[in-house]
Amino acid sequence: MLSKDTLFALSLFPYLGFLWFLTRSGMTPKLALIGFYGTLVFVAVTIPAGIYAKVAYGEALANVDWLHGGAEVFLTLSNILIVLGFRQAVLNKQSPQ
Repeated sequence: MLSKDTLFALSLFPYLGFLWFLTRSGMTPKLALIGFYGTLVFVAVTIPAGIYAKVAYGEALANVDWLHGGAEVFLTLSNILIVLGFRQAVLNKQSPQ
């Protein structure tokens, strides 16, 4: 069975493919697309934060609240951008032109 770390690393490739198709389609609202790319920032922040938590505290990232919360801020911001981007697209579609 694959470890959770291996699965996490392997999940990056389908997500990169998803981003590639999303970008190429040209149909995704810009703000939402920025949010989807922001998820990569979350991953980029989480990995070193997890390593630091293990080295400095001997704990998993989830057990070091200030580090875990700091990393999760990036996921929260990404999600907000995605929601606002699609919300704006729906509002633009509904408004008479």
